[in-house]
Amino acid sequence: MSGAATVRVQAEPFDAAAESAALTQGRSDLGAVVTFTGLCRDEGGMLEALEIEHYPGMAEEEIGRVVAAAQARWPLGGVTLIHRYGRIAPGAPIVLVVTASRHRVAAFEAASFLMDYMKTSAPFWKKEHRRDGTSGDWVEAKASDDAAADRWARP
Repeated sequence: MSGAATVRVQAEPFDAAAESAALTQGRSDLGAVVTFTGLCRDEGGMLEALEIEHYPGMAEEEIGRVVAAAQARWPLGGVTLIHRYGRIAPGAPIVLVVTASRHRVAAFEAASFLMDYMKTSAPFWKKEHRRDGTSGDWVEAKASDDAAADRWARP
């Protein structure tokens, strides 16, 4: 079972419920849908916005490759992965992962696998802009994110 995959990198906000509905519309073969929405977090009230950059074309291709790997590893009936770029305000959505399968374990594991990849290896660069007008640092992957992603290297 390997369903359709949608990968988009866009500046505009997305509607998680509409994306989930589009993935499952008219489908009676699915038993589970897992939806994850990642939000821009304000660390301690200091963040005005997070600026996200990417290489158009390359980002979609690389994310598509990882989505295909998830589809090869788990019996998925469909996947939607959307990542935003540009200036994102705290509380606004950044990333959406929707996985659908006949069974919940595959949907949950595939969604977790995809988010672990997005947190550690996706071709995006994030820079903080602070409320005091200064630019913060480029955001690096955390050791805890790397450890979470490492579990997928095991058979």
